[in-house]
Amino acid sequence: MVIPTEDSVITEMTSTLRDWGTMWKQLYVRNEGDLFHRLWHIMNEILDLRRQVLVGHLTHDRMKDVKRHITARLDWGNEQLGLDLVPRKEYAMVDPEEISITELYRLMEHRHRKKDTPVPASSHHLFVQMKSLMCSNLGEELEVIFSLFDSKENRPISERFFLRLNRNGLPKCPEKPERHCSLFVDLGSSELRKDIYITVHIIRIGRMGAGEKKNACNVQYRRPFGCAVLSIADLLAGDSKDDLILKVYMCNTENDWYQIHENIIKKLNARYNLTGSNAGLAVSLQLLHGDMEQIRREYTSMFTHGVSITRKLGFSNIIMPGEMRNDLYITVERGEFEKGGKSVARNVEVTMHVVDSSGQILKDFISFGSGEPPASEYHSFVLYHNNGPRWAELLKLPIPVDKFRGAHIRCEFRHCSTKEKGEKKLFGFSFVPLMQENGRTLPDGTHELIVHKCEENTNLQDSSRYLKLPFSKGIFLGNNSQAVKTTKESFWITSFLCSTKLTQNGDMLDLLKWRTHPDKIAGCLSKLKEIDGSEIVKFLQDTLDTLFGILDENSQKYGSKVFDCLVHIINLLQDSKFHHFKPVMDTYIESHFAGALAYRDLIKVLKWHIDRVTEVELQEHIQEVLKAQEYIFKYIVQSRRLFSIATGGQNEEEFRCCIQELLLSVRFFLSQESKGASALSQLQAVFLSSFPSVYSELLKLFDVREVANLVHDALGSLPTVMHGDECLQAVKLQSIGKTVESHLYTNPDSRYILLPVVLHHLHMHLQEQKDLIMCARILSNIFCLIKKNSSEKSVLGEIDVIVNSLLDILLRTILEITSRPQPSGSAMRLQFQDVTGEFVSCLLSLLRQMTDRHYQQLLDSFSTKEDLRDFLLQIFTVFRILIRPEMFPKDWTVMRLVANNVIITTVLYLSDALRKNFLNENFDYKIWDSYFFLAVIFINQLCLQLEMFTPSKKKKVLEKYGDMRVTMGCEIFSMWQNLGEHKLHFIPALIGPFLEVTLIPQPDLRNVMIPIFHDMMDWEQRRSGNFKQVEAKLIDKLDSLMSEGKGDETYRELFNSILLKKIERETWRESGVSLIATVTRLMERLLDYRDCMKMGEVDGKKIGCTVSLLNFYKTELNKEEMYIRYIHKLYDLHLKAQNFTEAAYTLLLYDELLEWSDRPLREFLNYPMQTEWQRKEYLHLTIIQNFDRGKCWENGIILCRKIAEQYESYYDYRNLSKMRMMEASLYDKIMDQQRLEPEFFRVGFYGKKFPFFLRNKEFVCRGHDYERLEAFQQRMLNEFPHAIAMQHANQPDETIFQAEAQYLQIYAVTPIPENQEVLQRDGIPDNIKSFYKVNHIWRFRYDRPFHKGTKDKENEFKSLWVERTTLILVQSLPGISRWFEVEKREVAFFVKEYVLNHPEDGEKITRLRELMLEQAQILEFGLAVHEKFVPQDMRPLHKKLVDQFFVMKSSLGIQEFSACVQASPIHFPNGSPRVCRNSVPVSMSPDGARVIPRRSPLSYPAVNRYSSSSLSSQASAEVSNITGQSESSDEVFNMQPSPSTSSLSSTHSASPNVTSSAPSSARASPLLSDKHKHSRENSCLSPRERPCSAIYPTPSETSQRMLFNHIGDGALPRSDSNLSGPEKAVNTTPSSWSLDSGKEARNTSESGKLISPPVPPRPAQTASPARHTASISPSPAGRSPMKGSVQSFTPSPVEYHSSGLISNSPALSGSYSSSISSLSRCSTSETSGFESQGSEQTVTVPNYSVSEEPVRKESKTPPPYSVYERTLKRPVPLPHSLSIPAASDPPALPPKPQLVRPNNLENSSRRTEQVPRPRPLPRKVSQL
Repeated sequence: MVIPTEDSVITEMTSTLRDWGTMWKQLYVRNEGDLFHRLWHIMNEILDLRRQVLVGHLTHDRMKDVKRHITARLDWGNEQLGLDLVPRKEYAMVDPEEISITELYRLMEHRHRKKDTPVPASSHHLFVQMKSLMCSNLGEELEVIFSLFDSKENRPISERFFLRLNRNGLPKCPEKPERHCSLFVDLGSSELRKDIYITVHIIRIGRMGAGEKKNACNVQYRRPFGCAVLSIADLLAGDSKDDLILKVYMCNTENDWYQIHENIIKKLNARYNLTGSNAGLAVSLQLLHGDMEQIRREYTSMFTHGVSITRKLGFSNIIMPGEMRNDLYITVERGEFEKGGKSVARNVEVTMHVVDSSGQILKDFISFGSGEPPASEYHSFVLYHNNGPRWAELLKLPIPVDKFRGAHIRCEFRHCSTKEKGEKKLFGFSFVPLMQENGRTLPDGTHELIVHKCEENTNLQDSSRYLKLPFSKGIFLGNNSQAVKTTKESFWITSFLCSTKLTQNGDMLDLLKWRTHPDKIAGCLSKLKEIDGSEIVKFLQDTLDTLFGILDENSQKYGSKVFDCLVHIINLLQDSKFHHFKPVMDTYIESHFAGALAYRDLIKVLKWHIDRVTEVELQEHIQEVLKAQEYIFKYIVQSRRLFSIATGGQNEEEFRCCIQELLLSVRFFLSQESKGASALSQLQAVFLSSFPSVYSELLKLFDVREVANLVHDALGSLPTVMHGDECLQAVKLQSIGKTVESHLYTNPDSRYILLPVVLHHLHMHLQEQKDLIMCARILSNIFCLIKKNSSEKSVLGEIDVIVNSLLDILLRTILEITSRPQPSGSAMRLQFQDVTGEFVSCLLSLLRQMTDRHYQQLLDSFSTKEDLRDFLLQIFTVFRILIRPEMFPKDWTVMRLVANNVIITTVLYLSDALRKNFLNENFDYKIWDSYFFLAVIFINQLCLQLEMFTPSKKKKVLEKYGDMRVTMGCEIFSMWQNLGEHKLHFIPALIGPFLEVTLIPQPDLRNVMIPIFHDMMDWEQRRSGNFKQVEAKLIDKLDSLMSEGKGDETYRELFNSILLKKIERETWRESGVSLIATVTRLMERLLDYRDCMKMGEVDGKKIGCTVSLLNFYKTELNKEEMYIRYIHKLYDLHLKAQNFTEAAYTLLLYDELLEWSDRPLREFLNYPMQTEWQRKEYLHLTIIQNFDRGKCWENGIILCRKIAEQYESYYDYRNLSKMRMMEASLYDKIMDQQRLEPEFFRVGFYGKKFPFFLRNKEFVCRGHDYERLEAFQQRMLNEFPHAIAMQHANQPDETIFQAEAQYLQIYAVTPIPENQEVLQRDGIPDNIKSFYKVNHIWRFRYDRPFHKGTKDKENEFKSLWVERTTLILVQSLPGISRWFEVEKREVAFFVKEYVLNHPEDGEKITRLRELMLEQAQILEFGLAVHEKFVPQDMRPLHKKLVDQFFVMKSSLGIQEFSACVQASPIHFPNGSPRVCRNSVPVSMSPDGARVIPRRSPLSYPAVNRYSSSSLSSQASAEVSNITGQSESSDEVFNMQPSPSTSSLSSTHSASPNVTSSAPSSARASPLLSDKHKHSRENSCLSPRERPCSAIYPTPSETSQRMLFNHIGDGALPRSDSNLSGPEKAVNTTPSSWSLDSGKEARNTSESGKLISPPVPPRPAQTASPARHTASISPSPAGRSPMKGSVQSFTPSPVEYHSSGLISNSPALSGSYSSSISSLSRCSTSETSGFESQGSEQTVTVPNYSVSEEPVRKESKTPPPYSVYERTLKRPVPLPHSLSIPAASDPPALPPKPQLVRPNNLENSSRRTEQVPRPRPLPRKVSQL
């Protein structure tokens, strides 16, 4: 066995400090500064104390004191930090396994009670410190006298505290603290009341009159100065450490000085006034509580520096033996003097001396007060001209006993002259002896002393000359009575003796001197009862010797009287004032008692009294005798021992017989039954209360078995009737309790004899449920003696007896007391908890001591199964009670763990009985249900959740007990498996409890318990063919349990994997997988919901998570009640976030579930019981209110109309009127109030760290008012602080999806309004239109530029494409959330799939193909014109343009035009050439558009009108959006369709259309530097005026029509200068005309020929190789590597613009400085006939134009055909398909662009009149 050498306190201290260290740092983190610093100081103190213990140089007492300090600080820290209460015994931790559970409970309860309810101190002390006296007229020394005064009894209750002040009012001896501070000690609790006052009398030392001249008199007199008073109740209100300023008062006449304090207390204002306006006494007062030892420990500094002790007058409340006092208190009261032949009264001063028997003055025996050393004489203060002065000054004379006899007090009276000499003339004296000749001291009380006249020169030194004279009126010595009668002068004093050695009682002296007066013995014995108890205890030993001396002398005559006196003295010591003298009597019996024969008389007299208990006249006296039986037996036993020692053990048998006869009388006396509360029952109660104290005395003479049998017989003779006297029953139980606590019971032999009778009485009391507190205490004491693991045979036998006698009644008692309502009073409640805890600890102790044999005997003892069933139900119920959280205080973890260990051990024993007796045909549902219920709540106990413990605590618990949850879980599984077909009784009832168990984060427990759900599913499937019940119960319980914080992601995965594995081979596998998947998805959402709800503020996560859960309950689970609950939770979140529109939509979900009927609805949530109509009406009104607050008035109007219809149908015109007025007010608000149009943002959440409802999904969010992209992105990053903002718009790859991180992809999107009709109609105010632009939006679009194939370093725009994506949401915005998931995204290309999916767009696709072909022809004609007019020095540029044209034409798949272009004009059928902003034809790619389907909601088709604009402007703005620069670079435009290299575009900053222009010569020339390659100002400039006769296109054949995807009317490229950027769009195409493959493309090109316009001849040397390669179709390598997997990009915030463009703003339009040719004038105008009705595709366009820069600052004039020309409102020529056919042949030249359809002109002009809204500059998405 290893015994640690380290002290257990040191071990505990070390481990505790380690635990505190971690928690201490957490206090700092949590900003709990106060506790942080306090704990730091305590930790330092503990470390200091630890060092002292480790050094090992401490004395035993000091070591004990240090350990006490350490444990006190450890307990304080544990309490502050919420740690467990540590059970300790003598400052060391106890092992709960080494002591009984009842003893452990007592230790815990003692420490808990000590912590919670501090014992009120019975002793109090007042600390007084004098600071200063503040007064303006000082200048003389002062005496200050403090004392405590009882105004109720009108007397002082303490000695005086006396101190001197100097002329400045400060203490005279500041270096001696004991001179100016004092402790008034031993104040009882009864003296802390408001009528106890602190009185302060101030005496000045100086001239007779305060205003006399200095030379008037040189003699110093004590003269009254002032008085101050303070009630002690003022100190009880709080801690009075601060200085107090007491007002100082002076009496109006000196005659009232003696009672000035009484006048101030009574507030008799006419008799006193303030001594000065600023007079005040500064004192410090503090009340201290506890005994003097405690005060000395806690206030060591006070006693170290010095403090005087001021006692109470007389003895304290408790007189301690050995206390030596001999204090005579003299109060100088008053005098009556004659004038002495003078015309005025005298100024009398009293001088007092103490004179001994020899006439010498005793030195230093007159004490003025505690702060001043005793003096030899006393001088009273002088009252001016007063013959009847009253002084009332208290003095203490601490004269030793040996000097007391023969001593006397002499008082001399002098007249104090106020003349210059200041003489003091003696005119009389008085004296009084302190002790009479018979030994009696001066009696207490007031004495009127005779004033003997004398002259100034009278010699009083010879005391023998006057001692023969009479000293007091009424007491005369000698024959000089005549002289006494003539005197008229008197002097009064009051004396009070406080002595432990001297007495004033003559009867006491007569008894002690009984031998000198034998005839007075009987009288003295009779008078003993009348003597004051304090006089008896002073002479206790002498008195007892006297009594037993008289008994020895004549026992026959005085035996009975001596016995009565002895009983009186014994009972006197029962008084609390004298109970400390019991040890004095014990010492007397052991050491001084010598009555060897006394036992005979004492036994005889005691038996005589007991035999006569029925005699009524003696019962009061017998009661006194029975009270004293303990000490009577002590005298009997000691007397017999002395006799045995003296005689060698003679008469032993006789003594035994006497004792036997005495106890036989006792048994007869106790067996008497009495009805009700009779005198006899009172005598029995008195006897029983003191009978146990006799056991120890009997053990001194008899064997332990003999005594045990005697006690057994005596207690067994008690009547068993419980309906008798209640008081007697209680005392009987107390006597049994004392028996169990006695030394007799601790012996195993005697305990076995006494146990049956003790248990018998306990059983009776418990059965009647009486005196439960005492029963609990007795049981606790019984079990405290039975240690754990005690395998002795006697102990096992005792356990047998207790189990058979008490187990059943103990269980019933616990059930009874725990089912009662708890008392209301705090003290009663504490008592109630104590008794419950004690019974519980007794039960646990008994169960822990029971072995296998005991359990087997117990179970076999039940005769029927019904009895066994009742017992098991009872004990299971008790166990459920024991593990309630309120059973023990929260920090009693040690006790809880011990209890749980006992419970699980017992349950393991009892589960066998359950299996053997209650299965198969004997199956009992109730008992099995009780068992499972107990097991479940056992596992769920908070004290067993080891995950919440600190590592050290967890380790200790596992080492001692293991994980009891797993043990119980295995037992549950085992018992479940034994049930067989009876399992069906518990389905679905046990699903919830078992689910709660599996949610505990213990892997082993989960692995054991989760398979039970498979078993339940299997049995349910067998019974009903499905497991709907299992599913319903699982879903219902999951919500409530997970909302309580239970469950985690690991559990979800484990639940899924274990059950899926279990059902692999089941026939019902498919439906099982479905159930598991449903429950797993519900867990995902519930976990997300719980995590989100932990956040402080309402954010998008909370709302989104609630929406996800709400929809899940509705769509997948169809749980209407849960659905409604979460509707209201979502509603509350919206209100908190002030999302009033969303709140209205949310409440509308509940409203839609109700009908306008009178069906009654129950009370639900916050709704009262009401009809369905009333609730729906209330919901309507609430929703309208929220729509109003959210400025969504149009929706409110609809609801107003609905509810108005209901009012109208019921003829409720009053409410109908109100509703119509409300509706009207909403119309007014639409027209009068301003509404902000929100922006919309697409947000992608990628990565596995996002919650399930967000993970790898994309949403469109409706922004807040004034919220732009940067603000929105910052808000999202604040909501997801760990997220990384993606800086591109590409679709993430799988690595991003599966990453253990969070990625956010955010960019702005443009809404596609649904109600196009309202937006296009003329005359509708913008206030109305603005609502339809941003409400009920299902579809959004955005454009993404990217490079298809390899980026061409020579011409970066050659591979630049734009991808347009349309996002379709699951619900329209706004709705029940500010964001909704994207259900479907459509990425549009020129593909066959799109044609098949959108047959309604066939005509537009055909038309688009024609237009693109036309554009290619126009560009070639333009080159032909350029060929004719180009100067020679520009020929290289022209050559480059021609070469580039053929390269681009070949890449588009257009067959080469004829080599020679004719110069003759070609007539357009519609009178004007069809031109486009795109400089070259666009080739179409067969790369398909992939549509990503999601859940399909209703969609409202909507169309936006767009116009064309330059790609260069788009690209420029997009680049600016990414890089923050105005110029592009190769790096910026190297946009491959990958996650890392995509540009972000803002739909605000530029048009989403793509415009290509001819490449510049700078780009074509290899001689120019790289920086010129990117120059946008040097790009190809078209002539300012294009001759319309120069080019006549040849209409293309229908077989050559191109298929194109169209969004809105983007197929109509527009260059109307009055249209805003978002209204302009051009549709882009992939790189092939083919719908399917390159083969199809070739077939198409061969089926018909393009009629090419003539091209001017060129010199051979300028021919470009591009001409020979133009017919080659582009290779497949040029296609996008990511087919259909388009990725989003981040544009700047979008503001919807209906029309208008700030034409001179480069920031808005991009740079149009050099790349806009005159062809832009000829682009198509807006034509409503070609607007699409809801095509939701994205167009991708290859762009070969040079990107354009904004106009540079140094450019003073715009270049030709710059953006400034767009302000010219010129008619725009129509395309030939929309033109009005001409009435005559077309003219020779194309007409000027003046023919425009009237409706378009109107719309155009109306748009140009509107003031465009400014848009912000392109912004870059910030990176995290």
